[in-house]
Amino acid sequence: MVKSRTDYPSETSVHGSDSQSGMLERPFHRLNDPEGDQVPECLPCIVDAHVHLFPDHIFSSVWKWFDRYGWPIRYRLTSEEIINFLTTRGVSHIVALHYAHKPGLARELNSYMSKLCSSNPGVTGMATIFPGERDAGLILEDAFQRGLSGVKLHCHVQCFEILGKPMQEVYETCIRNNKPLIMHVGREPKSPAYPCDPYELCRADTVEQVLQDHPDLKLCVPHMGADEFIEYQILIEKYDNLWLDTTMTLAEYLPMEYFPQFTEMRVDRVMFGTDFPNLPYAWDREIKRLVELKLSDDIIVRILGQNAMEFYGINSGPDR
Repeated sequence: MVKSRTDYPSETSVHGSDSQSGMLERPFHRLNDPEGDQVPECLPCIVDAHVHLFPDHIFSSVWKWFDRYGWPIRYRLTSEEIINFLTTRGVSHIVALHYAHKPGLARELNSYMSKLCSSNPGVTGMATIFPGERDAGLILEDAFQRGLSGVKLHCHVQCFEILGKPMQEVYETCIRNNKPLIMHVGREPKSPAYPCDPYELCRADTVEQVLQDHPDLKLCVPHMGADEFIEYQILIEKYDNLWLDTTMTLAEYLPMEYFPQFTEMRVDRVMFGTDFPNLPYAWDREIKRLVELKLSDDIIVRILGQNAMEFYGINSGPDR
């Protein structure tokens, strides 16, 4: 990825990552870049495949963490406000994600997500689980019965081993129910505030082992696998059961030195996502960056909507 010009986080507040330190050693800055009122009319159906929806009290805790360790959150909205914000600005469909940061929360969160999806047909919601908690498989089965369409996990927030025994139950439950898994297993952006070290838990080679062991598992790695971009570019060529999403990698905000070119990679395995509302910049910043790349119509259609619709089983989005 090319570094941004004037609105980039200060180099003095950013450090390279190793086993002792992380990119987010100090909070980054909020950007005051302009935002649009609508997505450009020239664009096809847009599915934001990476939107976070939480109950208010959990959002409050998440934003406090970001204020202290990450970046200032520009959009402090409730779940219903998030849905309304994006859909009224031209986003056709939302894939809603959440995660349980400790045992015992998953049932409550899954129930909350199910109710949101029931009252908002433009939302496809994921279930979550805390790997290793009691009755994890049954909790996921119940979530699928409630209409949730897959599972979201966050490796270095939940601190689980990708190849550990508790995860086998998650993989097998997803496969048995033909539900996809979106699993944050990228190493960056790393923070010393995380309860465990992403560089210890998150490696492309262990993800490859999961793909080999579970060829029927549909897996999405968000943030393009940051910062192992090259490794994941190779993996989506090798494995038909792996997808990536673009979340935060198009924004020229995080200090990544390299980003693969879409024209040089398997674009039927890449889907658009934003991380909304947990952003320090304009909601449409990455859409604008994607337009600036001047990609072919076929690539834009696939990345902005078609791939996510296929991966998550979304029937259709409204015409634009």
